[in-house]
Amino acid sequence: MKHIDAIAIKSMDRFYRGNLINSVTGFKSANLLATRSIDEIDNVAMFSSVTHLGSNPAMFSFVQRPLGHGVGHTYENLKATGKITLNHVNMNLVDRAHQSSAKYAEHISEFDELDIELLRRDNFKVPFVNEATIQVAAEYVNEYPIKENNCILVICKITDIFIKPDILHKDGWLDISKAGSVAINGLDGYAIAKTKKRLSYAQVDKELEELSIDNDA
Repeated sequence: MKHIDAIAIKSMDRFYRGNLINSVTGFKSANLLATRSIDEIDNVAMFSSVTHLGSNPAMFSFVQRPLGHGVGHTYENLKATGKITLNHVNMNLVDRAHQSSAKYAEHISEFDELDIELLRRDNFKVPFVNEATIQVAAEYVNEYPIKENNCILVICKITDIFIKPDILHKDGWLDISKAGSVAINGLDGYAIAKTKKRLSYAQVDKELEELSIDNDA
């Protein structure tokens, strides 16, 4: 195997290093996070750092990069309004979702600029992405500065979930592959996962059982 040590990593061209380190930890989720400013401008941007934090209360986190230079509209809108939506990206959305990571001016809505169809729901101030098969509404809870790289870990509480009924199993499991959600490899590689197997809850002295991935079973 090729060995790359800490000295080699530090001396790399920053784009090469960025590609390498963003790929080495494996596939990441691809989500469009949507917000609305206090000036009523809708914002949507691609994030690959969304992570499940817990089920009770239901929470997720995302990493906000260092603020400034056109970065941080999602974060600023969330802090101002307390509201955000999470929308899974599918292959039909990939090109437009990827472009949403560009540093657009705060008065420009990526929904309009990139022809991403916006969905408004009654009693929700923040829009959803209409083409997303999994859509989540959430609220700001807390944040933690990451002093090592000046990023911010942002914590959100899930309040509402909208999904296609055929991807929801009787035990609550969502078939993400059936939903068509894509994963990100590194910074710019997009993949579609195929669920091959589900296994029962792991317990000591109890044999694993294979669970059905057929929603009709």
